Amino acid sequence: MSRPRVVVAGLGDTGLLTAIHLSRHADVVGISTKPGLVSGQELGLRLSRPDEWARDYWVSFDRYRRMDRVRTVHATLTGLDPDARLVHIAGPDGTPAAEPYDALVIATGVSNGFWRRPELLTHNHIATTLAADHERLARAESVIVLGGGAAAVSSALNVAVRWPDTRVDLYYPRDQALPHHHPKVWRTLRARLERLGVGLHPRHRAVVPAGFACDEITDAPVAWSTGQPESKASAVLWTIGRVTPNTTWLPRALLDENGFVPVDEYLRVPGVSGVYAIGDVAATDPLRTSARSRADGLLAHNIRADLTGGTAKPFRPATRRWGSVIGPQHDSLEVFAPNGRAFRIPAWSRLQPFIVRRGIYGGIREQPS
Repeated sequence: MSRPRVVVAGLGDTGLLTAIHLSRHADVVGISTKPGLVSGQELGLRLSRPDEWARDYWVSFDRYRRMDRVRTVHATLTGLDPDARLVHIAGPDGTPAAEPYDALVIATGVSNGFWRRPELLTHNHIATTLAADHERLARAESVIVLGGGAAAVSSALNVAVRWPDTRVDLYYPRDQALPHHHPKVWRTLRARLERLGVGLHPRHRAVVPAGFACDEITDAPVAWSTGQPESKASAVLWTIGRVTPNTTWLPRALLDENGFVPVDEYLRVPGVSGVYAIGDVAATDPLRTSARSRADGLLAHNIRADLTGGTAKPFRPATRRWGSVIGPQHDSLEVFAPNGRAFRIPAWSRLQPFIVRRGIYGGIREQPS
């Protein structure tokens, strides 16, 4: 009996893990606009210490041992025919093609600012962008970080640690930052930001210039819809959480009013046989927590159950964001539990290969010299 064919559209953090889980049980094809995993995680580390970030968060697909059974395709998604069960793509040179499937996983994520982009990227483009963003901040005498989410807080803290002589100011629209985490998390990190000399400015909501997609580091003055005088800095990071789902390739009937993909409790797309969604693109709950709750294993189980007549398991959304906020610091990693309690993992740089590379991904080959 032939093995089922599963297409995973999008090989970011969640899509990659879903493909790895399924690779033992199906013929898996992974489609990605990038030549490897280019994680959207740990923006602060990416900006302040790009070489360390690239070591752990930018990994070519051929280095993952459990991706050896997955055929990866570097292409742009252009359409879906759910009746014929075909995913339409275009290669780097624009050549069209189609990939048939028995099951399709939509894991195309979202576009968000200057660090999560949807277009087809090459290795050189990624390397050039990493270096340019880092150098831009290294030259800046002052930095404004806009936004109250984890990306903003992480960026402000890591920039302040990396360049202690640079003036760093964090502006956020509410009374507190990190509104989707437990309040203890912001209290802990606020104290740390204050010790680093970061200026904290609550109740500031930036005016987004007309036609600006928040997809680059700028240096123009920032105006405020909340009435304060303009603010200026050498570099302005727009980390305001203005996400756009990467779903232009999908039929409009599959999307909700905001362009995300609705799913049921089993991560199936209702009314479309054999189609599933996971990660930031999936409208599981207001926080879209399947992107951060290790739902990849559950989805792989449910796909196998649907293909073989087994019993699917429901996804239970988390009520709060949790996990790392500021990324690795020196030789440790701090992880916040849903109740706001912080757990510090010491000697993280030595433990990371065992916990992440082996435990989560099943082995990653060393970078070729």
